[in-house]
Amino acid sequence: MVTPPAPGVDTRDGRTLVRSMIACRKPIVSAINGVAVGGGLAIALLADISIASERALLIDGHVRLGLAAGDHAALVWPLAIGMARAKYHLLLGNRITGREAAEIGLVGQCVPHQDLMSTANEIATRLAKGPQFALQGTKAALNDWYLHNMGIFEHSLYVEAHSATLPDARPGSVRCARAPNPCSPGPSTRTGTNRPIMARHGSDQGRMVAVGDHLTTIPP
Repeated sequence: MVTPPAPGVDTRDGRTLVRSMIACRKPIVSAINGVAVGGGLAIALLADISIASERALLIDGHVRLGLAAGDHAALVWPLAIGMARAKYHLLLGNRITGREAAEIGLVGQCVPHQDLMSTANEIATRLAKGPQFALQGTKAALNDWYLHNMGIFEHSLYVEAHSATLPDARPGSVRCARAPNPCSPGPSTRTGTNRPIMARHGSDQGRMVAVGDHLTTIPP
């Protein structure tokens, strides 16, 4: 069941992003090379294999802006790192380094910055050469954990949208608008079906690769 959003708040992009990454049949590898926030963080952590650079910084800063933590966090974080740690980091809006993210299980691996892309590409190549139905079937079965809990995701979207209409969110939106690199997500650069997707969010830039018989984009 899809919960209706708060009046005047559009949650369609956030819903489409999460559901499309879960539904994408091919394994997705993310390489996190810097600051990942908002939509960029959702892409990074919804990937099937997430690799972080030692320079990576993961921030779910919703509460710092007066917003409830919607999009992916309520769905993904408790499964990845446990409820206690998820609440600790999400309620406090903590900054998590790439190394810490790997230690607590939020990403699969943390590597030296200069080894990030070679590591991600090596993993993507291994997946591309593997048995595709077995890989896709394993991903689909594991993602049933997400699908089983989509009610939690829809609830988080609703409370995030509703919180955006409340007074607590106004100072955060003002700070966001005045920042040198606005925190609203910019458009993704779609590079076609034969190249990796470059996902941009604010000042950060990450790389997402869907592998199989060819590189592909997330369904719109």
